[in-house]
Order: sequence, then structure tokens, then C-alpha cells
Amino acid sequence: MVKQKKKRNKVYTGVDASINRPVITRISAANRGKIAQWWFDNKRIAKPVLITSGIAVFIIILIVEIVSIANG
Repeated sequence: MVKQKKKRNKVYTGVDASINRPVITRISAANRGKIAQWWFDNKRIAKPVLITSGIAVFIIILIVEIVSIANG
């Protein structure tokens, strides 16, 4: 078996080395209303809270209707 040559892991910094390009970050602005901006900022917290509260309200209405049907 022939011994494998070790791979080069040193960065080449010679005269003809490639130049590192600057990273460009593009930012876009949006003109939102107060409610839309609040929703954009708090969506991650507000969505699960609204879903669980909606399910809770649905279950409460369902229980109230079942009790009213049972009482006739």
C-alpha cells in the first residue's frame, strides 16, 4: 500500500490568493400599523395562547350545551 499524502488545511495567502468578499446584509423596512407591528413582534407567543384559549372556550360551550340538554 502506498502512503496517502496529507491534505493541505492551511489557507493560501499568496499574491494571487482569492480575496474575501464582504458579507452584504440586506434589510427591508415595512410600514405597519400598531396592531400589525404588535402581532409581528409577539406572534410566536400569541399564536399558541390564542389557540389554547379558543379550544378552552369551545370545550366550555360544549359542556354548557350538554348540561342544558340533560336538564331539558
